[in-house]
Amino acid sequence: MGENEHRQIARDSLFVMAELRLDGVEGEQRVRVRNLSSGGLMAEGTFRVQRGQMVWINIRNVGWVEGSVAWVQDTRFGVAFREEIDPQVVRTPVNAGEGTPRFVRPPLQQFEYGALRKI
Repeated sequence: MGENEHRQIARDSLFVMAELRLDGVEGEQRVRVRNLSSGGLMAEGTFRVQRGQMVWINIRNVGWVEGSVAWVQDTRFGVAFREEIDPQVVRTPVNAGEGTPRFVRPPLQQFEYGALRKI
């Protein structure tokens, strides 16, 4: 496939955070995923990557995906996945599990409007 043919692949613009592991580098890095397609993504980070470097990226609702750095420009870089993914899965809300903390306050008790004091 030529470069022009790759540019025809549908992409979803989005902004999600992901964890990235670089081949030969200890630990994980946080990246911002800017766009995503079934065959790859564009990410942004404050660390250096090299074209051709193997990476593993933990994408929300998908899990760890293996790929390689296809291009680098300043703090942005492209990753070509080894196997295709379904990019629409990333947009689906994360389901609350049994151990998921609840960050929303419970509804207020029913009250009488006449009992409220005016300020």
